[in-house]
Amino acid sequence: MDSLFLRDFRLELIIGVYEWERKVPQPIRLDIELGLPSSQAGQSDNVADTIDYGVVAQRIKEYLHTTPQPITLVESVAEHVATIIRSEFGSPWVKISVTKFAIVPGIKELGITIERGSRT
Repeated sequence: MDSLFLRDFRLELIIGVYEWERKVPQPIRLDIELGLPSSQAGQSDNVADTIDYGVVAQRIKEYLHTTPQPITLVESVAEHVATIIRSEFGSPWVKISVTKFAIVPGIKELGITIERGSRT
C-alpha cells in the first residue's frame, strides 16, 4: 500500500486536562501517515487519483479550531483526526501522532500514536 505523510504539522490549540493548560493556546505537533486507496497517482500524475494533502491539512485545522466540544486529551485529537481522514478522504489506514511540548517538568514532549484501519 502506498502512503502519504504530513510531518511536523504544527497547530495552536486550547487543550489540556488542567485548568491552567486551558488558559492560552498551546502548540501541538501532528505527524500523520495515511494509506492511499489507490496507487494510480504515480502513473497518472493527477491529484484526482490521490488524496490531496493540502485539503486534508486544511480540514484538520478547520475542525480542531472550530470543534463544538472542547478537546482535553491528545488521545481525542488523534481519534478525531483519524476519523476525518478515513471517513471523509477514503483512506483505508491511518497512523496519527499528537505531541504536546514542555507540559510536565522534566519532560520535553509527551503524546500518543494511534493506528486505525488496515494496511492491506
